[in-house]
Amino acid sequence: MAADFSHLCSRTLNFQDDVVRNIRSIRLPQDLFDDLTEDAEAARVAITAELTLRVPSIEPAVTRPFDYGSVITYSFDSARWQETRYSDGSRYGVWYGSLDVRTTVYETAFHWHRFILDSFADLHAEVIGERRLFEVHCDGLLIDVRGREIEEPLLTSRSSYALTQSLGRYLVDQQQNGILFKSARCDGTNIAVFNPARLANVRDKLQLTYRCVPAKDRIAIERLSGKTWFTIKPSTLGQHE
Repeated sequence: MAADFSHLCSRTLNFQDDVVRNIRSIRLPQDLFDDLTEDAEAARVAITAELTLRVPSIEPAVTRPFDYGSVITYSFDSARWQETRYSDGSRYGVWYGSLDVRTTVYETAFHWHRFILDSFADLHAEVIGERRLFEVHCDGLLIDVRGREIEEPLLTSRSSYALTQSLGRYLVDQQQNGILFKSARCDGTNIAVFNPARLANVRDKLQLTYRCVPAKDRIAIERLSGKTWFTIKPSTLGQHE
């Protein structure tokens, strides 16, 4: 029998505002074929072939999470959606954003730091990550569970996604557009969108650089290259086992 979350989903909000989308990127353009050939004509052929085979997208900054399945893995195959807070990765994609820049930085810094710990052997070397932030307009009726974490702490659990994934399935089955919820990493608000039709008007906002020596409890966030904007302690963000 499917779980009934009607007691958590009694409040809705007709949301019409911009949200912040944060993805991995690079600050400067790179030649993807410079390590394969120095011949200009061969490079031109490679670029043409890559563009010809690429699946087009009307608004890639919006549709990327439905194509990639996760802002962490960037999988192009929608059949390879990854486990996230509101999806177990098997049935649907979830588009995540935040209502402000700092919240999306805290969220992505947590996942980025965990990826570093799992992927790099030398934890005393500096690792640099570059991010691109967009403003995306969201227009739709959303479930609003902000404040419900007081009665249901598992909504912001840092150790288990079991309840929120079950809630995500419930909302998708109910054909809901998305959900507003308190961040588990800070005091901000996140948004999880299940219906891409509710997203439009993508605009560049800013670029950031994350710098971290994994052995140290510090991530430096830069708006201008080489100049720290603010710092985050990964130990305060919690762990998801």
